[in-house]
Amino acid sequence: MAAMSAVTREFLHGRREPEARLLAACALALVPWIAVLAMTLPAHTVARNWSLAWSGFDVLLALMLAATAWLRRRGDVRVGALAGASAAMLVVDAWFDTSTSAKGWDSTMAWGSAVCVELPLALVCARIALRAGR
Repeated sequence: MAAMSAVTREFLHGRREPEARLLAACALALVPWIAVLAMTLPAHTVARNWSLAWSGFDVLLALMLAATAWLRRRGDVRVGALAGASAAMLVVDAWFDTSTSAKGWDSTMAWGSAVCVELPLALVCARIALRAGR
């Protein structure tokens, strides 16, 4: 353990600076990758297991919301982590629903669901996450 670097020791002991540097480096590393994806991915594709991917995501989202509700009801401070993750999942759900829906009724339903259900619920979850432990 004596040979462990200072950065490694700080990281293992929960110090903020190494974690912040790691996250910032990853955010910067994503910028060129996003550009590559934007220029090279096809506008249209056929995906295998599309229904499994979406139904699996929605099952996980339902479990997250149920667990968040349960922890909130009990007054458990761990609710913050689940509520934050639930908020992120709801925003991702809204994004992919609206950006992948077919024109017409599918798009109308996706936007309606995003604006009236997913994003407002994400705000509720974010509020719970930010107020957890207070």
